[in-house]
Amino acid sequence: MSILKTKELSKIGYTNDKARSLVINIISKHFKHHSKAEIIDLLINILKQPAHYIDDEITGKIAETFMDRPKPINFNSYALLQETGQLKVYGAKEIDPGAKKQMENTMALPIVLQGALMPDAHTGYGLPIGGVLATDNAIIPYAVGVDIGCRMALSIIDESDSFFKRYSHQMKMALKEHTHFGMEGSLSIQPDHEILDSPLFGETELLKRLQGKAVRQLGTSGGGNHFVEFGEIELFEGNSLGLAPKRYMGLLSHSGSRGLGANIAQHYTKVAMNSCKLPREVERLAWLNMDSEAGQEYWLSMNLAGDYAKACHDVIHQNLLKALGIEAIAKVENHHNFAWKDILSDGKAAIVHRKGATPAHKGELGIIPGSMTAPAYLVMGKGLENSLYSASHGAGRAMSRSKAKDNTTASDLKKVLSKAGVTLIGGSVEESPKAYKDIDKVMAAQKELIEIQGKFMPRIVRMNRD
Repeated sequence: MSILKTKELSKIGYTNDKARSLVINIISKHFKHHSKAEIIDLLINILKQPAHYIDDEITGKIAETFMDRPKPINFNSYALLQETGQLKVYGAKEIDPGAKKQMENTMALPIVLQGALMPDAHTGYGLPIGGVLATDNAIIPYAVGVDIGCRMALSIIDESDSFFKRYSHQMKMALKEHTHFGMEGSLSIQPDHEILDSPLFGETELLKRLQGKAVRQLGTSGGGNHFVEFGEIELFEGNSLGLAPKRYMGLLSHSGSRGLGANIAQHYTKVAMNSCKLPREVERLAWLNMDSEAGQEYWLSMNLAGDYAKACHDVIHQNLLKALGIEAIAKVENHHNFAWKDILSDGKAAIVHRKGATPAHKGELGIIPGSMTAPAYLVMGKGLENSLYSASHGAGRAMSRSKAKDNTTASDLKKVLSKAGVTLIGGSVEESPKAYKDIDKVMAAQKELIEIQGKFMPRIVRMNRD
């Protein structure tokens, strides 16, 4: 008997490295007197009906690698299902056709249980920005996104408008000295946070390699639409924070897990694509079974990246408040690029991916920003099941960055900022307010999803000069 090669195993559907290694070992020990054709027939039958072999002392080990995995078609690839799953779209008039098409393609994946598209949605890579997806025992790294744990954090400070008038210069200097934006570099003083001592950094070789980068980038922000800003927030009557309904000072930040999250996303998307072959239009939405070693590694790594993103916001807020000699009386924060284990309305357990969407379970607080001159809203979820307990994560782009750059001048941006009474440190025309949808239209389209608790207006904004 000639031993099967890995390429031959891949052709009949054994695309997982662990399964191939197991097969080669078992064949060489227990099937020495069988022909290659007999062995291939056996392996195909195990792949197609693993439950029939799971109790066998020898072949059961092979069958176990295929239990509870989506059933492959044509043995080495998955085909899109003909019928789409349950999809709910909010604010459809404001969503571009490309984003809708992306979501429809995603809904056809065989692991998908339910989906929702938020009113700020626009075309992204793989899953549209503003897409929410519930899957059956599977995680899609690219549906979480490259910036794992990208999130909002709002500190509320009991200071009035007079603080801005007296200390605006100090606030600008604090933003310049205690924040850092862009791909490279770090804060001038290395911050300390318990996240750096997390034992999870030792769980995989990838995380071990990334720990040094995580140390250097702690407390920094990326480029694009990431920001740190001071502003004024009006809390409304009956807000769930239990604070008096009046105007407060607010510190609002938006950024994610930096190089740590990006490297995790790229690595496990590649792993998923190598083991889960999909049609070209959805190839990046390859998934990892939650029971697989790779699936468990990604889940652990994703959660570490989420905790790291939170730590970055912790450092930003602590440093700025300390520099100004003030304290927060309340803090609200939420991820909007992440995946969570949740229970659907029919009682089924699912993995809910939110790529640019705010969690909005009943009573859950979140922040939905507009632009550098438009309001951000403090919201509380209503727990609507059809939305997969989600809301928009912002206003959403009306123009791509390149289009915004072609349609806006620095002079135009200065005029818009001046009219709004906003000071911008850094920033670029790519993030011009007119590059975004009308936040109030977006909020109106999701009244059934969230209740507005407060309104934040930016005053001093710090961004990357892209």
